[in-house]
Amino acid sequence: MKQVQKGQTDEDLIKQYLDKGGKISKGETKPMRHELGISKGAWGNALTKEEKAAKEEKLEKIKR
Repeated sequence: MKQVQKGQTDEDLIKQYLDKGGKISKGETKPMRHELGISKGAWGNALTKEEKAAKEEKLEKIKR
């Protein structure tokens, strides 16, 4: 069976949404917890006490 794609793009869908009375707003997110490790091998694992202390020390130097 042949599938025919509709000619709707993201811009078309957004325009239809706004025409129907919708509105677009930017939401706020919570800052990520400090102690979470952000790397490929350690995603979501909490840092050790030594790693956490080193990271906080590094952040304090940047703030100065």
